[in-house]
Amino acid sequence: MDITRIGTTQRWSDIVIHNRTVYAVEVAASVDADLDTQAREVLEQLAESLEKADSDKTRLLMVTVWLKDIGEIDTFNRHWDAWVPAGCAPVRACVQAALAKPGYRVEIQAMAAQR
Repeated sequence: MDITRIGTTQRWSDIVIHNRTVYAVEVAASVDADLDTQAREVLEQLAESLEKADSDKTRLLMVTVWLKDIGEIDTFNRHWDAWVPAGCAPVRACVQAALAKPGYRVEIQAMAAQR
């Protein structure tokens, strides 16, 4: 099976597709923004990445959410719950982690099926 890579750099690809499964990771563009802003950004970016890969948020299979501060999970969940279509919630884990840049408050890794 072929592997398709989109947005590939020396270090990572924005999207990888294999066997009609889409793999994507998103971090916020606004590195020093609050979690409300970063959550909106990563979810919008994820929706865009899924579209580029011939998928969408109804096709999500599994998502891992890393938060800088797990105490902000309710803030993130407000955005998540409004973003995920009813009846389409993927398997999801949400954990606290030290992220790559000090200003990052959230990072998302997702797997989805293509249409």
